[in-house]
Amino acid sequence: MTSPSSAGESVFDPSRSYKVLVCDLIGLKLGEDGKPDPSEARAYIESRGGVFHFGAIGDAGPLQPGVLHFFYQPDLSTAAELLAAAGKGQYDAVIAAATFLPAETVFPLGGVRIGAGTGNMGSLSWGGGGGEGGVAPLMNTPGINSRATAQMAMKAILKVLPDLPVDTLHTLTSGGDFDTGRQLRDYPTEKLEGKTIAIIGYGNIGRELAKLARAFGMRVVVHARAHHRKWIESEGFVYGDSVASAASGAHVLSVHVGLGSLDAETGRYANSGLIDATVLSMLAPGAILVNYDRGELVDVDALGNALASGQVRHAAIDADLFKNAATGELTGPMVPYLRLVERYPDRLELLPHAAADTDHPSRVAGAKQAIDQIYDAIRTQTVTNLKGTLPEGYSSAGSKTPDGIGTVTVQHLLDLCHSGGKAAQLGSLLSELADRWRTIASASDDKRRAVIEANGEDLISGINHLSGFIEMMGLRAPYRS
Repeated sequence: MTSPSSAGESVFDPSRSYKVLVCDLIGLKLGEDGKPDPSEARAYIESRGGVFHFGAIGDAGPLQPGVLHFFYQPDLSTAAELLAAAGKGQYDAVIAAATFLPAETVFPLGGVRIGAGTGNMGSLSWGGGGGEGGVAPLMNTPGINSRATAQMAMKAILKVLPDLPVDTLHTLTSGGDFDTGRQLRDYPTEKLEGKTIAIIGYGNIGRELAKLARAFGMRVVVHARAHHRKWIESEGFVYGDSVASAASGAHVLSVHVGLGSLDAETGRYANSGLIDATVLSMLAPGAILVNYDRGELVDVDALGNALASGQVRHAAIDADLFKNAATGELTGPMVPYLRLVERYPDRLELLPHAAADTDHPSRVAGAKQAIDQIYDAIRTQTVTNLKGTLPEGYSSAGSKTPDGIGTVTVQHLLDLCHSGGKAAQLGSLLSELADRWRTIASASDDKRRAVIEANGEDLISGINHLSGFIEMMGLRAPYRS
């Protein structure tokens, strides 16, 4: 396989047509036909001058040259189906979300995974550190579904804490079988405020969950690599220097780190079983475990023991589960958890890796960004959100995440300086607040109260305005040059 530069394609060739396989849903809301509707992404492709096709290349007829043609085949699933569709380089590029691409599939000009990570992008087409000697750029759309996943994780927590038995009280109340004055005292609860949540991982989802937990008044402890400590603490969170120390005394543990690298000899990922018996023993008795990342991150035997002892009273797990249509055989990282269901049916909540992949706006936004990234890779050999080392013949455009998610970069600050005077507005606000604080600090003790009374309202109003401005502009985040 040759790179674009060595193949003479370093400049977009208007005399040929370009073919892109879309092998996943790019819209999740059901249309009038009862099927997931791709019309929003289709309209976006057409607005960029592309052509959207339902079905494979063989169904399309002659293709218009100088145009990107997107072939929508979301029902491709098995390795055999994908190899038949794309095993001979029939498509120049690919957009996928959850579909696993076999190593033998060929996409010489690039691929984008909708969402974070690229674990399902198994094609050997990719160059650099994200591939096996190929020449095509591999990209993703990180942060697109981070808020949806964090919100689902928070929903799992809120189903258990505060621990008010809402269903029971609803049944009693709706049946007219409750006296508030006499019976309400039998249902004491504890609020989330003041509880500790340990979040393992400081990626986009971990940070979004940390912000949500802080909004509920929780004490947030985050464990991540040591170089993140500065930024974790700058956002007002507590840094845990190990998984166990972060978990110590926590009422909730939520893990968001990914599987890590694969050991070729053992076939085991670096973070498999990260949440083990030692970590679970550090939690506050009766804690809640949330694993909305990868099923393999938790030692299932250790979880079973923790549920048996009451150390963990509730676990919410979101992991892949696959069922062979012919044999009914179940596979995937959810399978080990299924043996716990019979023993703890009311203390487990199991989802089929649905938290990150069922939000329609996130999927459409991710699809549109993936379309842009494919256009850039093919037309100008520019790569956004590169995974691995940049292949020969391409240039990097850096990273892109939704506003307020991920890191603040040089480009973010440059954009702020060209966004209708917002940088000047921020500077004026900071200067005004600094002047008021200096006035208060420099006042003599006998006059300080009067100075505060004269400046306090404007000072606090300005602080609130500044806080909102910072959040709106996505500036409360780690910085990456």
